[in-house]
Amino acid sequence: MKRLILATGNAHKAEEFARMFTLAGLPCEVASARSVGGMPNVEEIAGTFSGNARLKANALKLLAPKDTWVLADDSGLSCDALGGAPGVDSAIYAGPQATDAENRAKLLSALNGVPPARRTARFTCHLVLLGPHLEDAEFTGHCEGSILEAERGSGGFGYDNLFVPTGYTQTFGELPATTKDELSHRAKAFAALATWLRLD
Repeated sequence: MKRLILATGNAHKAEEFARMFTLAGLPCEVASARSVGGMPNVEEIAGTFSGNARLKANALKLLAPKDTWVLADDSGLSCDALGGAPGVDSAIYAGPQATDAENRAKLLSALNGVPPARRTARFTCHLVLLGPHLEDAEFTGHCEGSILEAERGSGGFGYDNLFVPTGYTQTFGELPATTKDELSHRAKAFAALATWLRLD
C-alpha cells in the first residue's frame, strides 16, 4: 500500500482528496501535510497552475519520509470576461489574507454589468505526483461553467456558490458532494491520476 501525503494546508482539499481515494478503492494511505509537521510556506510565483503545483510538491518532498509519495495541486477559477482572472491568483484575488467571501465579493464586483452569456468560466486543477523512486507525473482537469450574479448555496468552498457547471442549474455550493466529485476539475484530474496509479 502506498503512503501518500497531500501538499496542502487546506482542510477542505484534504477531505475532498481523501474521499476520492476512498471512492476509487485505491490502495493508498492518505495523510495531510500535518502528518509531517505542516505544509511549508511556499511562495507561489511560477505564474502557472502546473508550476505552482510543482513548487508545493518539491517543498513538501523535502520534509516527507523517503518511502512516501507526495501529491500537490494548484487550482483556480478563470473567467473569460476578465481575461482569465483570477486564475492562479484565485486564492488571493482580494489580497494575500483574503477570505473566500472577500474573493467572491471582488469577483462579483469585477463582473458587475457583464451579461449572463459572457460570464463563462472554468475551474482548472493541476496535480503533480512525486514518488519515492524518482517517479514524476502530472495530471490536469477542467470544469466548464458560468458565474452567477449572486451567491447560491452553502456547500463547498472558494467560489463554489457562484459557479454553475455546464449542463446544470445548481451551483457547486448547492449540488451534493457526490455530484461535485464526478464533475469537478479536481475529480477529472484525479481520474487521470487514479488510472496512472492503477497502471503503476
